[in-house]
Amino acid sequence: MRQPAVFFGHGSPMNALGGPYADVWREVGEAIGKPKGVVMISAHWETDGPGVTAQAWPQTIHDFGGFPDSLHAMQYPAPGSPDLAGRVAELTGATPTTDWGLDHGTWSVLAHVWPEADVPVVQLSLDRTLDAQGHFDLGRKLSALRDEGVVIAGSGDFVHNLRTWKRTGGDAYPWATGFNEAVKSALIRGDDGALINWVGLAGDAQMSVPTDEHFLPLLYVAAQRLPGDDVSFFNDVIDGGSISMTGVRIG
Repeated sequence: MRQPAVFFGHGSPMNALGGPYADVWREVGEAIGKPKGVVMISAHWETDGPGVTAQAWPQTIHDFGGFPDSLHAMQYPAPGSPDLAGRVAELTGATPTTDWGLDHGTWSVLAHVWPEADVPVVQLSLDRTLDAQGHFDLGRKLSALRDEGVVIAGSGDFVHNLRTWKRTGGDAYPWATGFNEAVKSALIRGDDGALINWVGLAGDAQMSVPTDEHFLPLLYVAAQRLPGDDVSFFNDVIDGGSISMTGVRIG
C-alpha cells in the first residue's frame, strides 16, 4: 500500500511535552496507521555529503539547551532499521552512519505521531553541499519507498525566524503570513519550481527563511507528489508571530 509523505512544522522542542499541535500530530498518525518504516529529513542534522542513520536502536538526542528537565529526560525508543538505511543508501548514495540518532526535529513530533515507538525510523541528513534543486532531486530518489510501505517525512518550518519570535505570543507578522500562504499555494498547484526558488515566492521571503535548514525538508516531501495525490494541511498556525507550525500531507 502506497504511504503518504508528510511535512511537520515542529516549532519549539516544548511541543514534545504535548499541547494542541501534538494532539493534531497524533491524529495524523492515527489516520496513517502503522507503516513499515519512516525516513525523516530533519532541520537539525546537517552534513557534508548525505548520511543516513543505520543503527538498530538510535539514541534520543537532546540537541537543545535551556529547557525543563522533563524535556531533557524524555526518550523516544523507536527502533532503527539497518535494512531501510541500506535501501536509502542504495537510492540516494547516502553514507550509513551510527554517529547520529533521532534529534528533536524527529522525536519531538514522532513521539505523538506513533507514541508506542513501534515504527522503525531512519534519518536522512541535509547535505550542505547541495542547492535547493539538489535537495529536491535527492528527495525524488526516495519516491520508490512509498510503494514499499515507508512514509517519507520532513520536519522543519515554512517560516522560522527566531530573532523576531514573540515569546508571549501575538499576531503573526504580515510577512510571515504572506510567505506561509504562498508556500501553501505553491503546494496546492504543484509548482515545484516556485518552492525550489523560494526567495521569489513572496515579498520579504528572507525574513521568513533567514537560513534555509528549516525550509529544505519541505522540498523532500514536495518531491514525493505523484499524479492524483491529494494535498492537505494541518496545524496551520503562526506561533509567536514568526514560527509556522503548518504541516502538509501529500497522498
